[in-house]
This record gives sequence, structure tokens and C-alpha cells, in this order.
Amino acid sequence: MIIVGSTRPGRIGLPVAQWARDHVAEREGVEIDFVDLAELALPFLDEPDHPAKRSYTKPHTIAWSERVDAAEAFVFVTPEYNHSYSPVLKNAVDFLFQEWAGKPVGFVSYGGLAGGARAVAAYEPVLSTVGLVKVPANVEIASVSSKIVDGAFHGDAPTAAILSTMVEQLVTYSAALAAVRG
Repeated sequence: MIIVGSTRPGRIGLPVAQWARDHVAEREGVEIDFVDLAELALPFLDEPDHPAKRSYTKPHTIAWSERVDAAEAFVFVTPEYNHSYSPVLKNAVDFLFQEWAGKPVGFVSYGGLAGGARAVAAYEPVLSTVGLVKVPANVEIASVSSKIVDGAFHGDAPTAAILSTMVEQLVTYSAALAAVRG
């Protein structure tokens, strides 16, 4: 599953995620569920019970749970906001709990000079709490605005190579963690 972690009007995250999707789709044996959080439109966490209980009452939560449950690995495409993570992506993670456990995640982050690295670092305690396992390779895109031409992101060969490495790690980790997921 590739998750577009920004819902801002005029966001850069969508073309970056579309670029990532196109590259991931080149790998045989990988099916992609492309989730645009702007289209998913989850409200701010509105379930009465803690997500660990998995006793969801809202149709949007049930649908989100089913999609995340079906995924075997994740790519979070995330901006860096004020040296931290995207609140809409954090909210999407917080809606669920058990569905994330024992699954690998990789990041395609973007921003200014740090390329979203601080956002990824801010996610680390969240990931371990819900049981996601971060793979070592991360795509960090600095000065991302300069790489958007006519609404499309144009990643260079080194960036694409890191993404390919990350995808291989996601596939390998997913197979290794299958026993943990049961």
C-alpha cells in the first residue's frame, strides 16, 4: 500500500506518490493499493473505543481497517511539517492498531534541505508502538519543489535506485514477518 500523506491543496505529495507508484509497479509480483488520504477523507479520530480493541463503529473506520489489514507492506509518502510528521498521516495510523502489526514500512519523504528526514524520525516511536517495522532504505527528497515540472515529479536515477532498494527490502521483510502476522 502506498499512502499519500498530505491533503493540502496544491500539495507536492500526490505527484511524488504517483512517481513512487509508477516505479514500484515495475517490480513483478507486487500489487499496489494506492491510498490518497485526501480521497479517503478520514475525520479526526472519532471512534469511541481504543483502536487496540478493534471494535469499530464507523463505516469509514471499518473500510480503512479492511484495506490496511489486506496490505502486506507500506510506503508512506510524507512531507515534513515544522520538523515533524504530517498530522493527517499520523491520524490515519492512529485510527487502527492491530492491522499494522508485523508489517514493514518504508518512507518516501520530502521537504526542504532535510528531505523530510525529521518527519521520518518523528514517526519512529509511533511505528514501534503499532508494530510496524521500518526498513533501512528511505527515499529523502530535498528541495522537492524544484523537481516538479508541469505537475509531475521528476526523480533522478539515484533517487529511483534508493526506491528500488526500499521496495526489495519491503518484499523481503514482508515475507520474513509473515509468521509474526500469523
